[in-house]
Amino acid sequence: MYALRIHEQGTSEGLAYEEAPVPEPGTGDVLVRVHAASFTPTELGWTSTWVDRLGHDRRPVIPGHEVSGTVESLGFGTTGFAVGDAVYGLTDWYRDGTLATHVAVEARNLAPKPVSLDHVQAAALPMPGLTAWQALFVHARLSAGNRVLIHGAGGGVGTAAVQLGRAAGARVIATGRGSVRELVTELGAERFVDLDRERFEDFAEDVDVVFDLVGGEILRRSAARVRDGGIVVSVVEDPMNQPLDAGRGLYFVVEPGRRQLEELARRADEGELRPVVGQVFNLADGAKAFDAKRGTGLPGKVVLRTSDL
Repeated sequence: MYALRIHEQGTSEGLAYEEAPVPEPGTGDVLVRVHAASFTPTELGWTSTWVDRLGHDRRPVIPGHEVSGTVESLGFGTTGFAVGDAVYGLTDWYRDGTLATHVAVEARNLAPKPVSLDHVQAAALPMPGLTAWQALFVHARLSAGNRVLIHGAGGGVGTAAVQLGRAAGARVIATGRGSVRELVTELGAERFVDLDRERFEDFAEDVDVVFDLVGGEILRRSAARVRDGGIVVSVVEDPMNQPLDAGRGLYFVVEPGRRQLEELARRADEGELRPVVGQVFNLADGAKAFDAKRGTGLPGKVVLRTSDL
């Protein structure tokens, strides 16, 4: 197969498009023929990118954790899928990833691909959808009528969170760069705050939930905007390191799971949720794809395509 691999810890400049062995699906695994895949720009800095669960160095590594493709074979004992099924999902952090023509994935981390989405769109959904779902509904218990402040609303996770929040009947206040105002408003934000020109404090007070995708000064300033009993949820840094006058804080790492993937697929097929794809590259141009997403304000997800399906 062909894959994007990196042999030494460093930046995306070290990514090489090269031949690699096709992974052998283990017990409970599915071997997926990848049609499209996505990634998180910061993942080359994660410890889990470079080691297995026992801490052993596993270089050269294949990054990427979001996938859409078709089942090519099944590992021993794997149930729930058949060869030829169209699937999508989020892979384990400590295994070689999806930026390749094939990937071995635990079956429990996959679900049937949304029928209304092509593979490129489907590859942009798992990480943003699961992260937003778990932040808003598992950890923050968002419900109709709640006020939610979403920082970084123009990215993959942010755009998913805006849509899910609106669908839940929440009042969504979103922040980001001015270039994504129209997109985020169209997706369902009641109010958009351009952080380069406006202070979110002027529009958000006594909110029930803050969902932080930015960190730093924005997170520190958010603590005072939460009502008594509310919550600050972040995937960037621990809000409990900041003084919370009311409410509480929680940091979490998204977890893959079939049931939530199935729910996200259902919502996509019913027109309630659409992944935002900012740009598409061929797999061979992986280093350019990382550079395109990092620090440019490109909305949604960057997706790598390995086939024309």
